[in-house]
Amino acid sequence: MLMTACRGSGTGEVRVVIPRGASLRVAADSLASHGVIQSAFAFRMYALVKGSDRSIKAGTYQLSRGISWGEVLDDLRGGKGLMRSITIPEGWSLSQIVPQLARVLSAPVDSVQAAVRDTALLHALDVPTPTLEGYLFPDTYIFPDGTTPRIAVHAMVARFQTAWDPAWDAQLQKVAMSRNDVMALAAIVEKEARVPEERPVIAAVYLNRLKAGMPLQADPTVQYAIGHHVTRVYYKDLEIDSPYNTYKHRGLPPGPIASPGKPSIVAALFPANVPYRFFVAHPDGHHEFTKSFKEHSAAVQRARREYDAVAAAREGGRR
Repeated sequence: MLMTACRGSGTGEVRVVIPRGASLRVAADSLASHGVIQSAFAFRMYALVKGSDRSIKAGTYQLSRGISWGEVLDDLRGGKGLMRSITIPEGWSLSQIVPQLARVLSAPVDSVQAAVRDTALLHALDVPTPTLEGYLFPDTYIFPDGTTPRIAVHAMVARFQTAWDPAWDAQLQKVAMSRNDVMALAAIVEKEARVPEERPVIAAVYLNRLKAGMPLQADPTVQYAIGHHVTRVYYKDLEIDSPYNTYKHRGLPPGPIASPGKPSIVAALFPANVPYRFFVAHPDGHHEFTKSFKEHSAAVQRARREYDAVAAAREGGRR
């Protein structure tokens, strides 16, 4: 006889994922594999009797292995124990993170905006900018239902602090940069790099420009200054009056323009030992690096011919 007192095996809590659109069979198998229930078949029969076979909510749950079947069904029907999951990809800016975090937490956007302006966190990180741009570390986070934006943002910053290797502090002295400087450079590298092994070379190009007193002329910083995504930067955009416009203002921008991943941070701290000051992207994502403006101009022409050839091939494929 099926009894609501039937319980799972083991003790403690476990995370169980119920995929969107999952059948009761899939949900029961997942519950059984995590020890929340002992028999997937018997649990399905119990749910059918209770008329709860189509009312479960998808999501990631934090469930106790020792609870009764009735409690399991109540949790899945009511969303109790439901966890909120968000993945922050490398290179996302606050303009992308804030609305996504508000959606996941079911919180007002204004509350998330306030959380990313937390003065205590800004002070603790020694960040001179008005927001925590760049310091919400790219990762997947799972928050309990009811998590506030402030708690979520603190968790993301804590993840950054954990990712930052204390040994890197000594390297800051060697490269004569603050941590915020490194994060600003790392964010540019993150936005520019398409081929992973090019990250240290791209970082070196910008550092070489800094040493030579040249403007960085980094297109991603101009895109950030524009305030919204654009597929390409035009000459008129280079006149935007913003400290993030590295065509008009020499040196690094005031802070990161996005959240860089660990490889880009490492590249900014440990750049390649190369003489390049210029690079241009090719259609396949790799960059061609050059030392002089004359070499760079020739490289740009080669890249344009490749882009034109790709465009022509696409146009021919549509006919």
